[in-house]
Amino acid sequence: MRRVWLACLLAAASLCGADEVPLWSKGAPGSEGKTAKEIAEEPNASHAYLKVWSIHNPSLLVYLPPKGKATGAAVVVAPGGGHSFLALDIEGLNVGKYLSERGVATFVLKYRLAREKESTYTVEGHALADTHRAIRLIRSRAAEWGVDPNRVGVMGFSAGGQLAALSAVRDAAPAADSSDPIDQLNAKPAFQALIYPAIPRDMALSPQTPPAFLACGENDRVNISQGLPELYLAMRKAGASAELHVYAGVGHGFGLRENKSTPENQWAQRFVEWLDSRGFLKPKQ
Repeated sequence: MRRVWLACLLAAASLCGADEVPLWSKGAPGSEGKTAKEIAEEPNASHAYLKVWSIHNPSLLVYLPPKGKATGAAVVVAPGGGHSFLALDIEGLNVGKYLSERGVATFVLKYRLAREKESTYTVEGHALADTHRAIRLIRSRAAEWGVDPNRVGVMGFSAGGQLAALSAVRDAAPAADSSDPIDQLNAKPAFQALIYPAIPRDMALSPQTPPAFLACGENDRVNISQGLPELYLAMRKAGASAELHVYAGVGHGFGLRENKSTPENQWAQRFVEWLDSRGFLKPKQ
C-alpha cells in the first residue's frame, strides 16, 4: 500500500482547480495540541478510492466555476468513510470537478473523524460543527467566490450524508457566545443532497426542512435501501420537498467515477437537473 502525505494530494487536487482553505484560520476548536499530519493512501488492492485520514485542521477544497458559467449556487460536499476516513476522490474531488464545470461552486469538506482509532472527536460536537462552519465560511466569502449566500446547500455520502442531513435539521442559528463574525451567520443549508446516507434518528421534519435530493442503490444495506425511501415519504408527509432515485442492482459506495456511463453514475446529472428545476441555477445577478 502506498501512503502519501497530504501535500502530494493537494498538489493533485490543485491540478483540478482546487485551492485549500482552512475552516478556522487559527485552528479548529477542540483540536488544540493535535499536530499529526494528514495522511492519504492511494487506491490499491484493498480499496478503489483515495483514502484520507488524520484530519485535525478541517478545511475546504474549493472548486469555482469557470468565468461566465457561475450560477451563484454553491454546495458543501462531505465525503463518506464511516467517520474513520474520507473517500476523497469518488465522493469529493470528482464531484467538485463535475459540478463546478456546470456552474455550481463546490467546496469539498475535510472534516474531523469521530470514529478513527483513538479519536477524541464526536459526530455532532466536531464533524457537524465543521459542516456548519463550512456553510458559514462560504456565506462570509460569498462575494469573493461569486456565490449567492441564499443558495448554499450541502451534499453528503454515507457518513457524510449523515452530516448533511444533520446540518439541515439541527440548530444552525448564529452563535451568540462567539466573537467570531463568521459564527454570526446562519448555517442552515438552502438544500440538501443525501447520497446513500447514514440516516440520523429522530429527524425533526417540517415544511421548512430544506428541499432534498435523495439517491441510493437497491442492494445497499437495508437501513439505507429501505430507510431512504422511508425518509422520502416522511419528508413528503411533513410538507418538505424531496426527490428520490433508487438505482437497480447497485450497492453502497458508487460515488462519482470518471469515464463511467452506468445508470448510477448519472446521479450527478440528475442532481444538476433537480437544482435547475428548483430555481437554484437561475443566472447570478
